[in-house]
Amino acid sequence: MEPDRTWPDGDGIVELPDGRRVRGTGLRRPRGPAPAPELAVYLRGRDPRVTGWEYRWVRWPDFRLPASTDDAVAALREAHGRAAAERVEIACGGGVGRTGTALALLAVLSGVAPADAVGWVRAHYHPRAVETRGQRRWVEETGAALR
Repeated sequence: MEPDRTWPDGDGIVELPDGRRVRGTGLRRPRGPAPAPELAVYLRGRDPRVTGWEYRWVRWPDFRLPASTDDAVAALREAHGRAAAERVEIACGGGVGRTGTALALLAVLSGVAPADAVGWVRAHYHPRAVETRGQRRWVEETGAALR
């Protein structure tokens, strides 16, 4: 039997409605004792040039929206698919705004209605997730386009 390659319970671990688990975190926060991700999606203004595991970089400045919605959706679709059997991490600088926005879109991919995704991620990840009006609108509009 193959060992479980998904996340154990711990800080930042979010179980999506479809049972997939992802870790949300901030790159400015030190990592706990949890294992390394197998895929990370980094939501930053600049490529973090991380070594040690596979990652996707989405150009996404702080407090803003992704430079390309298509790039963000492609990275998040891959993350959602791989989270079924692998450790997937979603991270920005502080781990709240952009990470929360991405987790809200993953919640939509997992079955949450786009209009409910921000509330869902605030209840299951961080109470201040999705920090700006523009990010909230992006989740609803992009989520609706995915359905």
